[in-house]
Amino acid sequence: MKKILAIIPAYNEEMNIGKVISEIRNSIDDISIVVINDNSKDNTANVAREAGANVINLACNLGYGGAIQTGFKYAVAEGYDYGVLIDGDGQHDPRCIRDLLSVVQSGEADITIGSRFLGDLQYTVPLARRIGMAIFGKIASIVIRQKVSDPTSGYQAMNRRVMLSFANDNYPSDYPDADTIILLNFLGFKIKEVPVVMRNRIAGSSMHSKLKSLYYIYKMFLAIFIILLRRGQIRREAISNGH
Repeated sequence: MKKILAIIPAYNEEMNIGKVISEIRNSIDDISIVVINDNSKDNTANVAREAGANVINLACNLGYGGAIQTGFKYAVAEGYDYGVLIDGDGQHDPRCIRDLLSVVQSGEADITIGSRFLGDLQYTVPLARRIGMAIFGKIASIVIRQKVSDPTSGYQAMNRRVMLSFANDNYPSDYPDADTIILLNFLGFKIKEVPVVMRNRIAGSSMHSKLKSLYYIYKMFLAIFIILLRRGQIRREAISNGH
């Protein structure tokens, strides 16, 4: 039996995390769940533990990327074969987990990315953010020669090789985006987008703000530029690692 782990990064999600865990359990029964509590200031850890998830409490706030990489390290150390990234705010519909996993389990892809634009988007994306997503999706599509409709999606499934690569290195400290998709392609991994349902968060407010949207645009151009400069080195490393 192949082992599957749902990795949930969470910061101040006490109002949402219990329902997310319950929905995952109701959607797929052969899955373990770990919540990476990113030094929350509320009761996130206790609520997650009471809902039946394993909880890793970070001693300081590492941010979204740091929390996820902690999840990858845990998955690799515990011998999991597949991982699913799902947010703790309720936006990612857990009923889509099997759709994401099935493509990876069949060997068609090493990593699947859930696309809200191919599936059912049940909330309004702010115009500025949507424009940014379209620009970087287009850049990623051109570079990897494959259509990328939703470069910002954090709803993903992957095999152990991808988790091992991300656990050792190669993961951004804040938000995975078009730069990570390009990096995965240069590392030799097969990528496929899968339609998913994305909803409004259950409670609370989004981590994204106008200021963060401006930072996102600046950071993404810089990150993509650096990865393109390192293209040869990345591919040599991928070959040496057997990708």
